[in-house]
Amino acid sequence: MKNRFLSNILLTFIWVAITGSFEFSNYAFGFILSFIILYVITQGRGNAKYFKIVPKLISFILFFLYELLKANLQVAYDVVTPKFYMNPGIVRVPLDAETNLEITLLANLITLTPGTLSLDVSDDRKVLYVHAMYVTDKEEFIQDIKQGFEKRLLEILR
Repeated sequence: MKNRFLSNILLTFIWVAITGSFEFSNYAFGFILSFIILYVITQGRGNAKYFKIVPKLISFILFFLYELLKANLQVAYDVVTPKFYMNPGIVRVPLDAETNLEITLLANLITLTPGTLSLDVSDDRKVLYVHAMYVTDKEEFIQDIKQGFEKRLLEILR
């Protein structure tokens, strides 16, 4: 997988050098083009994990940006309106993440989202405690984290 990633990056830089355009859109196009070329060339050979992870990673980044935008708008709306719509609470989120990397990344992604803050992990690493500004339904909040951040993160890391 590491070799395919490096090949993809190298082909991207070759594309950018040949075209002479150093804009972000050209880098993105070169990455997609080299990804497709590598997929076609290596189709049917060995482990195709790289070709499954990259689309999931791109999807995860877009999902995170959407959640980030949504949370920013919610907090900004609450700040500029005279009435507060906050319903703060601390929620126990059971974890499917097991390794230190998985738990740390999940906790950091939650903390990066405005209105939420990862507080602590239980000693047995089975529960993450999260403070949230907007908790109307605890079960829905838990499912949003488990089916959103945690599920997508584990698909990439496992």
